[in-house]
Amino acid sequence: MDYILLIVILIFAIVFVAMSVRIVPQQVVGVVERLGKFQKLLRPGLNIVIPVIDRVRLYHDLRIQQANVPPQTVITKDNVQVQIDTIIFYQVVGPEQATYGISDYVMGVRNITTATLRQIIGKLELDETLSGREKISAEIRIALDEATEKWGVRIERVEVVDIKPPTDIQEAMDKQMKAERNRRAIILEAEAAKQDMILRAEGDKKSNILKSEGEKEARILQAEGFKRSQELEAEGQAKAIQLIAEAERNRIEQLRAAGLDEQILVYKSFEALKEISQGPANKVFIPSGAVETLGSIGAIGEMLKVKS
Repeated sequence: MDYILLIVILIFAIVFVAMSVRIVPQQVVGVVERLGKFQKLLRPGLNIVIPVIDRVRLYHDLRIQQANVPPQTVITKDNVQVQIDTIIFYQVVGPEQATYGISDYVMGVRNITTATLRQIIGKLELDETLSGREKISAEIRIALDEATEKWGVRIERVEVVDIKPPTDIQEAMDKQMKAERNRRAIILEAEAAKQDMILRAEGDKKSNILKSEGEKEARILQAEGFKRSQELEAEGQAKAIQLIAEAERNRIEQLRAAGLDEQILVYKSFEALKEISQGPANKVFIPSGAVETLGSIGAIGEMLKVKS
């Protein structure tokens, strides 16, 4: 009997320990009640509870969760029914409040989203609804934040997935969009043609300007070349005259260096005139001053004899 009692006690101890130990995974929190009243939270890891007295009422996942709101049919300000799909991303930040603040916070989030969505869309026209997804999402999130703050739930993000107008409205919108695209295509084509004409005109204008400038530069270069050639020719003639004068001056200086006086130089000049006057068609006019000079040296008579 002692062994049986010992075995029973051992089994009871094992069961008691097994019921007392709670292993909680990461990002999960358990709510413990003792005799029906909130006692504590079970954190990730190893936790100890008192069997029978303590009870784990609920486990909360602390990761960001996703709640799909069923498609809602709402009426816009201009009396058009649209169907809107919405997704809510939330996170439990207060496990105790999420347990005792509301019976089902997920259903509460969905209901508030539906009610808020109807209020927002009722103030917007169809075009504003189709283009105002960000505005709708922001207003839904503001309404949810005000309500879920007491539930221990934080709204991370609200996304309007799809907005579907009625079939006839969708067809009319498609036709309108097609007409708008055709109109834009025609306008773009006209703008392209206009731009092409402008570019062609500008190209012709620039071409004529460049052609005129080229002809102008060519004439300028031609005039400058002619002017330069005239200058070079004049410089060449001046140089030639200068060289002749230099040669004559050197000849006279050489005669003077040989000891010839002025009268002999004049005589030499008239000897040159004598040679020039050879021939029946040559006539030489002698100045009176030169005749007197020749007479003074006795050379005029000899020259006249030769002439006769």
